[in-house]
Amino acid sequence: MASVSAEHGLMPARTASPRQTEMSAGELSALALPLLFGLRLWASVCLALYVAFWLELDNPFWAGTSAAIVCQPQLGASLRKGWFRMIGTVVGAIAIVVLTACFPQDRVAFLVLLALWAAICGFVATLLRNFASYSAALAGYTAAIIAADALGATGGGPNTDIFMLAVTRASEICIGIVCAGIVLAGTDLGDAQRRLAMSFATLAVEITSRFTNILAWPRAEPTGTQAQLNELARRVIALDPEVDQALGESSELRYHASTLQAAVYGVFTALDGYRGVVAHLRELPDKLARQGAQRILGKLPPRLRVAPEPGTPIRWIAHPKGLHCVCEEAIRRLLALQVRTPSLRLLADETVRLLTGILQVLDSLALLVGAPGGSFTGRDRTGLVAADWLPALVNAVRAFVTIGLVELLWIVTAWPNGAFAIFVTAVVVLLLSPKGELAYAGAVSFTLGVAVCILCAAIINFALLPGLETFAAFCLVIGLYLVPVGYGLAQTRQPAIFGMLTAMAIIFVPILAPTNQMHYNTADFYNVALASFVASGAATLSFRLLPPLSPALQIRRLLAFALSDLRRLATARAPLQLDDWEERMYSRIAALPDKAGAIQGDQLLAVLAAGREILQLRRLSALVHLGPELDVALAALAQGHSAIATIQLAQLDHRLASSPDKKPEHLTLQARASILVLSEALAQHADYFDAGLPA
Repeated sequence: MASVSAEHGLMPARTASPRQTEMSAGELSALALPLLFGLRLWASVCLALYVAFWLELDNPFWAGTSAAIVCQPQLGASLRKGWFRMIGTVVGAIAIVVLTACFPQDRVAFLVLLALWAAICGFVATLLRNFASYSAALAGYTAAIIAADALGATGGGPNTDIFMLAVTRASEICIGIVCAGIVLAGTDLGDAQRRLAMSFATLAVEITSRFTNILAWPRAEPTGTQAQLNELARRVIALDPEVDQALGESSELRYHASTLQAAVYGVFTALDGYRGVVAHLRELPDKLARQGAQRILGKLPPRLRVAPEPGTPIRWIAHPKGLHCVCEEAIRRLLALQVRTPSLRLLADETVRLLTGILQVLDSLALLVGAPGGSFTGRDRTGLVAADWLPALVNAVRAFVTIGLVELLWIVTAWPNGAFAIFVTAVVVLLLSPKGELAYAGAVSFTLGVAVCILCAAIINFALLPGLETFAAFCLVIGLYLVPVGYGLAQTRQPAIFGMLTAMAIIFVPILAPTNQMHYNTADFYNVALASFVASGAATLSFRLLPPLSPALQIRRLLAFALSDLRRLATARAPLQLDDWEERMYSRIAALPDKAGAIQGDQLLAVLAAGREILQLRRLSALVHLGPELDVALAALAQGHSAIATIQLAQLDHRLASSPDKKPEHLTLQARASILVLSEALAQHADYFDAGLPA
């Protein structure tokens, strides 16, 4: 009717505006992508089950279960998770073979060591991050899967043919991983590199723009800077999973993983320089602050001083090498800047530090977008620097006690499906323990998801499947369940709902337990269902009875450890290398709970800066005579007397300023600038540096 009226001139024809068309396309994409993931999840499980049925494996449902676990909405995450899942599977299988060989007829020792192995895996999973953490957890519950089959229905002596059993189970799991990888790689081109490049560019643009704004108006926003730094640090920490996903998508990127890791540390370096400038400007009188800030701002190229616009990160991604040259030129200008005061030298050096971090980010952008002529280098880092050992130890104890009690319940009650309960308990405890304070809520959501999954599986198993005979019909029926679950996993942003849907995806195939010749035994089904629910409930209870460390306690311990590190550094005869010191402090910053305030984050950044300047002064002491004042000041700092340390540093600065010694002036100014940074850090957080916090 509208088109007819428009044709006769009765009313204007309606045409969609470009903005409306763009919104419609965006809404369509928001609906299509989660639906596509649901289809991928369904296809992965069906393909894994088909291969397992064709090979006539003993328990084909483990292949389908593995495919469901590996599937992730992002291609890189799925491939990376699949790779680490294979590693964890092989390690777990080897561990259980070794345990059986050591205790072939001793059931008690075997079960105790199985629980101990799970505890070790929980300990390592807490220390590692991302998919490496998942791999460690998987090594624990893979061992539980194989051990359960080896011990039989009621936990008798270990099966002597454990090696072939381990090979079979590992093969079933790897089939699921490969099938999921084939489906995902064939239907998703992946965009992890683009998303990571955008994250890096957005952070770099935001840091440089805020920094130049502070230089332009040094008194405009003095109160919110600490909170801004804290928020930026949290976003830097969130880059780790994105880096892992990008590595999962590209084999070429894996050869340059150190460049991407260097870029993450580079953003921390930029934040360190940002904080140093802000902290010093805060201590200066208004006139001197404006003069110093303007002098530094004048050395920065216009391309770094432009206020950010919506398309600015995209322009950084498009021209990383050009911006790299711009930053290098700015660094040369600042290093060559003729200064007469340690204050201006400090501002120049901290700005150089910020730009050096931005250079590392630009290197990663050039790598991610394939810019020609890039030099992709970076220092290999172990990633095993533990910020605090206690959370890992608590998680290990929880895993050992919980799995041990479930084993005891299995043996005492002769529960036919107690072995499956051990597997579910290990999954929940090991996977959720690294989440800290979120673990209990995640376990509750997982248990609710198990309950919903049992209901849906019962309907499918007893109401829909008995009337079907072909594998195609079977796939269509389970698709009615898996596609909506996959859609929800890709669509939801609520942790509670995500936890429920994760449980529904992981537990569905083992509860359904499809075989080549389907058996519809009500008792068997409800025994498995009961084992799943009881095990997840027991794991949930374990998080309540032996809770993770509270955020407040974690914060106190991290601050105390950082201060202890600094005090040891101040008196060490063979101090750390600067890279090692920065890596240690970055691990502390990354481990800060989300509930940490801006002041706690600033204190850790102050420790980072103080340690760096101590190392700088130690290096300069061989070139500039710093005398006994430096040793006295550092000894006072190590003993918790920041006032005495500050006085000694002031005396050292006065002597350097008035000394007739003909040392190179730039070295003297550099030493005085380091003294100034250290003195200001001690003054701004005197209570912290004096007393520290009890661990």
